[in-house]
Amino acid sequence: MSLANQSNFSAATHQWLLEQGYNAEDLNQRGDNGDTALMKATREGLSSIVKELIAAGADINATNNDHNNALWFACFGNHYDLINLLLDNNTDINNQNDNGATVLMYGASAGKTEVVRLLLQYNPNMNLQNLDDYKAIDFASNREVLRLLKNASQ
Repeated sequence: MSLANQSNFSAATHQWLLEQGYNAEDLNQRGDNGDTALMKATREGLSSIVKELIAAGADINATNNDHNNALWFACFGNHYDLINLLLDNNTDINNQNDNGATVLMYGASAGKTEVVRLLLQYNPNMNLQNLDDYKAIDFASNREVLRLLKNASQ
């Protein structure tokens, strides 16, 4: 990232980056568990910081040591606005982590009905399998998630 882009950060974002140990000149710098600043801000639900990082050119598809991307953390935290923001900016909805799990599989297994409903609007690949050959529908942990996934696969 150029110094010109660095000056586009708000004071709050610049301060947050410093406090978290991230270098504002290297937006894809790895922190704990290989998390980038974008992943950490997404996990914390910091919408304004996530927006600034995306606008500044942070790698939206970077993955950490577990091969999860920022979208995983948005789904984990039920940050619906960030799920939409990331997907509207072309994050990989079909990214598979080191267990082969996608965000759709995670949402289904955790019973996150609203997350599943939201993800389905972006047409994820319903046929992807994890390392144990299970698809998202195999993980449906409640009736509503199962219904959503059945209807989406027809």
